Amino acid sequence: MSLKIRKATVSDVEFLAKMILQSSRAGKKDGIFDLIFQTNDDSFILKKIKALTQTNAKTHCNFNNFLIAEINNERVGTLCSYEPRIATKEVFIDALKETGCPDNVSERLSVLYCCDFNLNNRTLMFDYMEEVEGCTDVGILKGLMQKSLLTARLKGYRIAQALVEIGSLETLLFYKTLGFQIVDEQECELYKEKFGRAGMVLLAIEF
Repeated sequence: MSLKIRKATVSDVEFLAKMILQSSRAGKKDGIFDLIFQTNDDSFILKKIKALTQTNAKTHCNFNNFLIAEINNERVGTLCSYEPRIATKEVFIDALKETGCPDNVSERLSVLYCCDFNLNNRTLMFDYMEEVEGCTDVGILKGLMQKSLLTARLKGYRIAQALVEIGSLETLLFYKTLGFQIVDEQECELYKEKFGRAGMVLLAIEF
């Protein structure tokens, strides 16, 4: 059983949509995409996320930002890395409008930005670190992260960051085992009201 890490292609968008939705919910009933698209209909949301991975406005969800992990030619995990100075809130709103969201979709995103971290735009952000159910403990996430950090170093980056929900203990522990440290933590009543989680934690690693 060998683990292969590769860049995602447009042929992976259906798998990416599933992993993005799984990551956004993270054990909660509702995630940010349930809120954005105002439904819990998985087939509808997956169709919209799939479109979001291919919009002209290049958001953090764009398929070009992802690595795919494979075992025996089966896709088993994902990791997204992006530059926050490029994948901005404004770009995200433009992309959502491309998928058919109304002009006032920005109002639905207020909960996403209520935890106002002072992000360093010259760092690399990690997101959507996910593996398919039943594939734990085979080094999938570690392999994805090691490949991402190596690629980031070759591009001249020296710091990477990630945002994790307060209470996501397994995810926090995994990031810490990789060398990430908590640099900020913010609680937000609106976030807690919508998702049942107290807020967000910002982690960072120098490499």
